[in-house]
Amino acid sequence: MPRPVTLLKLPVPAMENEWVAIAGFSDDVRSQIAVDRLLTNGVDAVAVDKRDSIYKIGEIEIFVHRDNVLIAKEIIKDL
Repeated sequence: MPRPVTLLKLPVPAMENEWVAIAGFSDDVRSQIAVDRLLTNGVDAVAVDKRDSIYKIGEIEIFVHRDNVLIAKEIIKDL
């Protein structure tokens, strides 16, 4: 069974400076797979749903710490 998306409780200014969006997905399943892969490989990841709540227009963005951007992109490159 897939694990729930991990959400970090950080103040917004801290997240803006330390976390970087590395990918965006239009569906829940692919975003959950990306977060699971990152967490399995030791990379902390956060999924932020920026879709419109009614029409589901937009993306679910995956954020990682700025120190892990390159490895994170490599881990999820085939999604």
